Amino acid sequence: MTWILDHWLVLLMLAGYTGLMVYHALAGKRQTKGVTDYYVGGRSMGGIALGISFFATYSSTNSFVGFSGQAYTYGAPWLLLTVTAVTFSFIAWKWITPRLRDATELLNSVTIPDFIGFRFGSNAARVGAAIIVVFASFLYMTAVFKGIGNLLEAFLDVPYEVAILIVFVIVMIYTAVGGFISVVKTDVVQGIVMMIAAVLLFTGTVHAASGLGSLAALKQSPETAKLFSWDAAMPFPVLFGVMVAGTMKFIVEPRQLARFYALRDRKAIRSGIWVSTLAFLGVYALLMPIGLYAHNILPPGTVSDTDLIIPTMLSGGEVFGPGVAAFLLVAMVAAAMSSLDSVLLVTGSTCARDIVGLVRPAESEAALMRLTRWLVALLALITALIALRPPGSIVTLTVFSGSLYAACFFPVIVLGLFWRPGNGTSAIASFVVGVVTLLGWKYLPFGANIHEVFPAVLFSTVVYAVTAHLGTSHQAAEVDELFA
Repeated sequence: MTWILDHWLVLLMLAGYTGLMVYHALAGKRQTKGVTDYYVGGRSMGGIALGISFFATYSSTNSFVGFSGQAYTYGAPWLLLTVTAVTFSFIAWKWITPRLRDATELLNSVTIPDFIGFRFGSNAARVGAAIIVVFASFLYMTAVFKGIGNLLEAFLDVPYEVAILIVFVIVMIYTAVGGFISVVKTDVVQGIVMMIAAVLLFTGTVHAASGLGSLAALKQSPETAKLFSWDAAMPFPVLFGVMVAGTMKFIVEPRQLARFYALRDRKAIRSGIWVSTLAFLGVYALLMPIGLYAHNILPPGTVSDTDLIIPTMLSGGEVFGPGVAAFLLVAMVAAAMSSLDSVLLVTGSTCARDIVGLVRPAESEAALMRLTRWLVALLALITALIALRPPGSIVTLTVFSGSLYAACFFPVIVLGLFWRPGNGTSAIASFVVGVVTLLGWKYLPFGANIHEVFPAVLFSTVVYAVTAHLGTSHQAAEVDELFA
């Protein structure tokens, strides 16, 4: 009873938030008539909703907990993450969206692996892409679970394992039941909540740090002056690679690209590009400096893991009042859910359609949706178990997941959309070279000076281009129509 009295406000907000998620899940289920509705919203959704969903899907606890605290050690150069996020968001909507929307409709594609399989006429490439999606998704979802688990543990005084269980139950139920329509509806609410939370988090942190000008004291202190140099924590080319790997996924990651599948027309694209890009600009400009200001709030040695900076400030009571802290916690739960639901749906649909479906095709659309729902639940459970002992920090897991998508999918998606040559061999070759380079680069004598995402993307693209040029291109009327 004492615990309930101590946390009644946040429990009330969480209950209201959970009720809203259940409502959207049931509404999404009622509107879902077939596989296309369940996977990509029937390709009939508006640009404003999908623009907010695009932003909300990416901006999980990885951003609010991991990225916002990272400047504590990475220093001022980390603020450039806002620039890379805005840049890649604009590129994705401006150039990738129109081509991908047209191509996936022509090819009757509803997942990224089946687009790759249809575009290159190769089930082997399709399965290879599906395996990459599943593995990278586990890494990313583990990072999200870790972030929200840390928050709930610190704020509610519950064991980390209980926090993971709470997140698992909520996100698994409404994602499995409602499908894509439910995911986008909840993303819109979650995106608006996150925008408000970013303002509150920034203003509260700056006020507690004694104002915007308090960073000047950090520049003058011998202990923190290095934070304002280009090589604050590592060589800048490596740090820049981290930022690129974390945001380049806008143009290659399935959960982001799935939003483009659902757009109803070109007018929706024009509205989506501005909604998404401005959301990233406004929110990330507020979040990225928080780690720097934290030096003027938290005594030295308070935290050894930057993933705990935001949870520490929320739970301490010195920075935020009870009401604001409770709202911020719920906002970060929303941030986590907005990413987990999208990744779960993409991973579940990929397993059902591009792995299990190739071995044993579903007898009907209803059977395929049932299989996808069960797989969503299973994948959520596996991720929750992995998150109990996560293999790395939030930023480490997020960046490696993004690097994997960039190294493997940049050639087949970008070149595959804009350049006619290509076949299954060129796609698989780019996958192999991308993965090998990504894993092996750091072991080279000069590997520590350049982030592995740059050579991985370069080499996989070159291999794709050479093998596509020398080989025989896949011939299909739908592909011919796309390039005509």
